Amino acid sequence: MSVNNLTLASVWRYPVKSMMGEELNAAEVSEKGIVGDRAYALVDIESNKVVSAKNPKKWPEMFYFYARYNETPTTNQKQTSVAITLPNGDTLNSDQADADQVLSTAFSRPVKLTTQAPTKATLEQYWPEYEGENTEISEEAISGDAHEGSFFDYATLHILTTATVLELQKLYPEGRIEPRRFRPNLIIATNPEQTGFVENDWVGKTLTIGTVKLLVTDPCPRCVMPSLAQGDLAKDAKILKTIAQNTVHVPFADKALPSAGIYAKVIQPGVIKRNDVVIVE
Repeated sequence: MSVNNLTLASVWRYPVKSMMGEELNAAEVSEKGIVGDRAYALVDIESNKVVSAKNPKKWPEMFYFYARYNETPTTNQKQTSVAITLPNGDTLNSDQADADQVLSTAFSRPVKLTTQAPTKATLEQYWPEYEGENTEISEEAISGDAHEGSFFDYATLHILTTATVLELQKLYPEGRIEPRRFRPNLIIATNPEQTGFVENDWVGKTLTIGTVKLLVTDPCPRCVMPSLAQGDLAKDAKILKTIAQNTVHVPFADKALPSAGIYAKVIQPGVIKRNDVVIVE
């Protein structure tokens, strides 16, 4: 049985992991996800770990860096350079000779910008519920369901529906629940009759968007990131407590976790465009 009357409301690509990204009208999707998504990342020279906003104690300014491609990347070309705007308004290009030096100065820590993840790459994740304990920072593997050497937290595509955003806002009317807090690749507009966390029921189903087909694999468990400040959105710890009202079983973790949105893998590459019809079956 298929679910219709859904459309693709927004497409997002994040050229550098954990930095702010760019909204697109259309995107090429390969078996590795939206072409150019999380193609770059920073690596902490001292620890050899991937730099992530998941540890805001060490990297508190990640969401004040903006990244965009100088030219639209495609599957048929070599790596396209990225323009990175720093919190002070300066801009650098990823291919300039002193890029690592400029970024290290901006972060006050030695870092390098790379397109290849370290072997058995990991990142640090902060758990606010364990504040002050030895377990408040954990080491987490990345790209569990993505291609080797990539910088995805787990899967190649992250999807959110407008119904879930509206449900979270209903549960926490004083908060600013906006899609950009969740850093999705795709935002799907649902019809008014669809309410609640509708994506929960899509796990195991196929999405057809334009010429692309996706397999939904898991709910997307949430960490501290949606509660962090970004742009004009203030830090808000209550957002995590609100998400916890949708605690569901996550297959890859084999346990129930607070979740919002879904993960998917590409089973048929192609092109997607804003306002494409989305079919769930």
